[in-house]
Amino acid sequence: MDNKRLKRPRDINQRAASTVALATGQAVEDTPEAKQAPEPTPEERHVAAVMLGRKGGQTRAKRLTPEQKQEIAQKAARVRWGRKS
Repeated sequence: MDNKRLKRPRDINQRAASTVALATGQAVEDTPEAKQAPEPTPEERHVAAVMLGRKGGQTRAKRLTPEQKQEIAQKAARVRWGRKS
C-alpha cells in the first residue's frame, strides 16, 4: 500500500467496521461511501432564507415591549419620510 491514508467513511458504523478490518489485517476493498446530498440551488437557498427570516421576525416581535415597538416604528418613519440631502 501507499503511504497515503485511506479515506474513512463518514457513517459511524461503517467507520467502526473499517477500523476493525484494518486492526485485524483484513483487506477493505469496497466500503460504500455515504452519498452526499446535492448542493441546493440558489432558488432553494433563497426560499429557505425567507422562511427563516419570517420566523425570526415573528419571534422578535413577540419579545419586544409595546414601547420598544413604538420607538422602532417612529425611527423607521423618520428615516423613510425625512429630508433627502
